[in-house]
Amino acid sequence: MSEEMPMIPAPEESSIAETGSITAKSTRGTVHCITIVGQIEGHMELPEQNKTTKYEHLIPQIAAVEQAEEIDGMLVLLNTVGGDVEAGLAIAELIAGMTKPTVSLVLGGGHSIGVPLAVAAKKSFIAASAAMTIHPVRMNGTIIAVPQAFEYLARIQERIVDFITGHSRITAERLQQLMRETGQLTADVGTVISGRQAVDLGLIDAVGTLSDALEALYEMIAERRQQAAGQG
Repeated sequence: MSEEMPMIPAPEESSIAETGSITAKSTRGTVHCITIVGQIEGHMELPEQNKTTKYEHLIPQIAAVEQAEEIDGMLVLLNTVGGDVEAGLAIAELIAGMTKPTVSLVLGGGHSIGVPLAVAAKKSFIAASAAMTIHPVRMNGTIIAVPQAFEYLARIQERIVDFITGHSRITAERLQQLMRETGQLTADVGTVISGRQAVDLGLIDAVGTLSDALEALYEMIAERRQQAAGQG
C-alpha cells in the first residue's frame, strides 16, 4: 500500500478555494501549483457570474514561491479566456523573471493574454485537445477617435508581441499574421490553433499531459540541485 505524500500549506497560507493553488511535497521535490482560469481580473472587478483569476492573488504568491527555500519549482495550469492585458502581462513578467524551475500546461484553451502567460514559463506544454486563440488587443468602453488612441493600442500590441517572441520560437511576423487573419473567427480577427499547431509554430514547446509537465519540472529541479551541489 503506497504511502500518501504529505501536503504543506501554500505560500502566504493561500487556500485552493480562494486562489486555486496548492503546494505538494514528494521525494523528487516540493512543487507549488497555481491555476489561471477564466478571465484575468485587473484593476476593475468583473461581475460575480464571471469565472476570474485575480492578479492581486497571484502576484504575491509568485513572489513568495521565488523566495521560499522549501519550494523547488512551480507548475502553472492555464485555461483562460483573456482578460486585463496589463494584469496578465504583469503576471507573465513575474513568472518569466523567476530563477526557480517553472513549467506551464495549457488545458482547454489559452485565449489572448493567456498566450504570454503560457510562454512565460521555462518550459511550456499544451494538451492535445487544447486550443489557443490569437487576436489583436481590444479595448472596452468609450474610445476617443484620435490618432493617440490607436497609437496606444499599437504600443500595447507591440509589448505583447515582444514578450511572446522573446519567450518562444515563433517570429514576430508569423505571430502578427495570425493576429490579422480574417477567415477563421466569426465577426472577429484572429486565429484559433490546436495544440499540435501551437508546437509546430514554435509557440509552445511540446504537446503533453499533466504527467509530462511534472516530469519536466522534476528534471529541471534535479538539474538545479546538481548545479548547486557543484558550486557548493
